[in-house]
Amino acid sequence: MRVEERELFKSYFKNLTPRERAVFEGGITLGALFHQFVGTPVSLKNREILERAIEESMRNQPCVQDISVKIVGDLKEDEYISLEGKMLDVKLKVKVENTVASLRLKYIEELNYPLMYVEKIEEK
Repeated sequence: MRVEERELFKSYFKNLTPRERAVFEGGITLGALFHQFVGTPVSLKNREILERAIEESMRNQPCVQDISVKIVGDLKEDEYISLEGKMLDVKLKVKVENTVASLRLKYIEELNYPLMYVEKIEEK
C-alpha cells in the first residue's frame, strides 16, 4: 500500500481540497527533483539513463501519476557537464482523488529562469 493511501497519512491533509493537495504534492515533487539532481554529472552517453533515473525516483513521491523528464541542451560526445536547472524539461501529473494536476518545470528564456508552474487542473 502506497503511503498516500493510508488513513493516517490522509488525516494530515483534511484541511485541503483535492485540488489544493494535488498542487501541493506537485510542487513538493518538482522542488525535490530540482534540488536533488541539479549538479549531477551528465553527458551524451548517460543523458537518457539519467532521465529515466529521475523519473523512477520521483514516481516514489506521493500521488505521482506520471512524469516525463527531458534533459535539453547541447552535450558533447566525450565530455560531461553538471546538470543545470535550465536543462530540465519536466512534465508531471499528480492525482488526488478525482483531481489531476499537470505541472511543469521548464526553462523560460524571457525570464532567464527554470520555472515551476501549474499547466492545468482537471476534475475527473
